Amino acid sequence: MNTLTDKSVRTSGFWWDVIDSPLGPLYMAATAGGLCRISLGGDAETFFASLTSLANIGRNPQQLALAAEQLRAYFKNPSFVFDLPLDLSGVTPFQREVLVTARTIPAGTVWTYKRLAEAVGRPKASRAVGQAMARNPLPIVIPCHRVVGSSGSLTGYGGGEGIAAKRWLLQREGAL
Repeated sequence: MNTLTDKSVRTSGFWWDVIDSPLGPLYMAATAGGLCRISLGGDAETFFASLTSLANIGRNPQQLALAAEQLRAYFKNPSFVFDLPLDLSGVTPFQREVLVTARTIPAGTVWTYKRLAEAVGRPKASRAVGQAMARNPLPIVIPCHRVVGSSGSLTGYGGGEGIAAKRWLLQREGAL
């Protein structure tokens, strides 16, 4: 499937759900276009604050069942490849290009910000790539944890316990 939606469907609302993960609660939101937000290891209040631009909140585990199933599958088998419709209508065209490219980084490997910048045809945009990764609305599904500093250092991760969560994910995938 791997569908990405360009058009905004947020005016018709979204659904949310939460599942347990080894890194803490994992909150998810989806529009009619697909999965649009994941918050790893935070709390409900922080998650809902990040959705202020979305309207018509409604918890709907059935609407997010496929996403929940695939996230659980990933935590059981870190080589699992996600196949979900994604709604990236809330990101800029550059961020979208970076996120779509980052999605192709296989489990068990890491890329540097520079390599990702080169892959999107902007070899001098390592910092901008880092900012796009920092704003990734779908951590784990879009594996920003697989992007590291040029020295191989684990820099910046906004999910769960920060760098500790990034390290845990990379170790689980066999990249460290």
